Amino acid sequence: MKIGFIGLGNMGAPMAANLTAAGHEVTGFDLTAPCPEGVTKAETAADVAKGADVVITMLPNGAILRSVADEVLPLMAEGSVLCDCSTVDVESARAVADKANQTGVLAIDAPVSGGIGGAAAGTLTFMAGGSDEAFAKVDPLFDIMGQKAVHCGASGAGQAAKICNNMILGVTMIATCEAFALADKLGLDRQKMFDVVSTSSGYSWTMNAYCPAPGVGPQSPADNDYKPGFASDLMLKDLRLSQQAAEAADADTPMGQIATALYEQFVEKENGAGTDFSAMLPRFEKRGRKA
Repeated sequence: MKIGFIGLGNMGAPMAANLTAAGHEVTGFDLTAPCPEGVTKAETAADVAKGADVVITMLPNGAILRSVADEVLPLMAEGSVLCDCSTVDVESARAVADKANQTGVLAIDAPVSGGIGGAAAGTLTFMAGGSDEAFAKVDPLFDIMGQKAVHCGASGAGQAAKICNNMILGVTMIATCEAFALADKLGLDRQKMFDVVSTSSGYSWTMNAYCPAPGVGPQSPADNDYKPGFASDLMLKDLRLSQQAAEAADADTPMGQIATALYEQFVEKENGAGTDFSAMLPRFEKRGRKA
């Protein structure tokens, strides 16, 4: 398959490299990042689109996605697929899909879960929104770049799934960090707390698979001085998207609102920028009830 890939940053580069390693012809473009080995460099996004069976995008936000789509869609062949793996607002995903349909191009919004490690290992989870035809065309590529792809529904459903998932993730991480900080102040050993909670009703992914306490549970960014696996800045971005969607849908999400406010404070007013989102634990360790 002839594939164009736009956005070769920390996530896009290993995804493109995995497609090349599987034998696909991949042409890539990024304003600043270099092409990974095996990927042919294009001078413009438009050059990537010409003759491509599938164009995959991994971009920072919805505004940039819309701009790139405006540039590449007129050059894409009828029946080809624009597959956006960015995490963006639902409205942008649906607007791009509508524009694609007007030009005879199929569109899929397919944000991912699994982080940089999952991108490199080819173990991402894709949450896809779009037609059955579009999903069928890109599903073999999902099998190369990831371990699971779920067709969530029509255009925008992939972004909706990602936003809801990451709202749960942000809220749960805060609760997990709060609980460890409370355990410390109550004199409860962290390992003992993990042993209880990880096999009891407090079980969660943030406790069992991504424990924010160094030296407890499986290896996680906490054991690497909170260097990002999933950066606090990105968690804040996703939480803001969740609240934007909640406002548009008139959904009551008080815990999502609180989590957004806490990550805003952590990233923008404290020292959270550039750290893993589990670095909320040392933040809570330093704070008292009225801090």
